[in-house]
Amino acid sequence: MPIPPKPIPARDRLIFAMDVADPDAARRLADTLGDSVTFYKLGLELFMSGGYFELLDWMVGRGKQVFVDLKFFDVPATVGSAVRQLRNRGVTLTTVHGNQAMMEAAAAAKGDVKVLAVTVLTSLDRGDLDDLGFSCDVEKLVLSRARRALEAGCDGVVSSGLEAPMLRQFIDHRLLVVTPGIRPVENRPVDDQKRTVDVAQAFANGADYIVVGRPIRDAADPRAAAEAIQQTIAGVFGGRTA
Repeated sequence: MPIPPKPIPARDRLIFAMDVADPDAARRLADTLGDSVTFYKLGLELFMSGGYFELLDWMVGRGKQVFVDLKFFDVPATVGSAVRQLRNRGVTLTTVHGNQAMMEAAAAAKGDVKVLAVTVLTSLDRGDLDDLGFSCDVEKLVLSRARRALEAGCDGVVSSGLEAPMLRQFIDHRLLVVTPGIRPVENRPVDDQKRTVDVAQAFANGADYIVVGRPIRDAADPRAAAEAIQQTIAGVFGGRTA
């Protein structure tokens, strides 16, 4: 029997990766996108440009959900302290990219923030994992990290849509699955994403959220591109909010 989708409003299932040079550019793009996007991912590029938390507060003040994607990796005490700084700020999701102790520290400190463990970056393929010294298959590595994340108290994982069906088969269905590397049409090797799926396939495979960046940001009309994805999502979920 299929597992029913989580009660997430359909329009919130699209997370836009706000990968732009600075907060001013981010505010302009958010204004352009308007109500076509309700959920934003703020990553390292914006963090390093200055004004990150002011932008975060601005987003939250406009009723947007925010995914702080900084992939915390440090000694466990530092990871825990970093995650603790995000509490009570309106942050919905954040990421940790480390071992069991780091994930446990993040989970213990999360408060009202949901912690996602990164499994295998969607920019990596089998050859890249060989270079990094991982001898197991991508699927086995993702499954292992997802199991350990759940054991550590994390709320979910960041995982390619290619591995999502396996996660739904072998991991507790409560696990949130956030899928980046989405390409709304057939992907061509023009960027650094290698393990990709399209919008409908990501949700069919078991994703709860998708993260889309360049296909919206670089479109001639970003708002129209976001709305087209929202229409696809609405079709997948039949107009339902869950």
